Amino acid sequence: MSKKVVQPKDTARARAYELWMKAPNPMVTFFKNFDVTNLVKTGKRKNLRFNMLLDYCIGKAASNVKEFFILPVGDKLIQYDNIAVNIIVKNKDGEVSSCDILFSENLEEFNNDYIKYTSQSAESCKDRDLSDDNMVIGTSAIIDTEIDGAVGMNSGIFNNPFMIWGRYRKKFFRYFLPVSFQFHHTQMDGAHAGRFLANLQREINDLKV
Repeated sequence: MSKKVVQPKDTARARAYELWMKAPNPMVTFFKNFDVTNLVKTGKRKNLRFNMLLDYCIGKAASNVKEFFILPVGDKLIQYDNIAVNIIVKNKDGEVSSCDILFSENLEEFNNDYIKYTSQSAESCKDRDLSDDNMVIGTSAIIDTEIDGAVGMNSGIFNNPFMIWGRYRKKFFRYFLPVSFQFHHTQMDGAHAGRFLANLQREINDLKV
């Protein structure tokens, strides 16, 4: 079983569920400037896409924070076994398509899936949706410009965590990337989000190919 409904009282999120499920705006956004020097250099040396490497590190960092595996959906809490990363793909019509990639700790496998499925979405102009069976982390790379951050919308429908970034920036001999991270307060508190962001910087620094 890849997902199941859980009772809030049986989880560590019971109090958060009471406080935030019916709040007018339960979404919280953090901003962090990441040192992505290792990803830039690794990508160039190994001919790997920067955004693929960052999405891989996001999946790996999230896998070590248990709050990522529970998500409010409608008025229920759903517990998942797996995490996927969503990529917004520019398709052949000049519009965007959505593509979910199941996270795998095997970088070669994740890279192969990334290339295969993002290419299919770009060519077919169709979304690839795994959200029914996996907790999906949304990502969007605004590669046309540098941005300092972005605040996503609170649709009341999609409560998934979401990350947005633009182009990385070079400062002396290092590269930096401002990233925004939006999450539903029922899913996690600020401390959990901070732990995830710290994990992400560590995964970026430690990545070896």
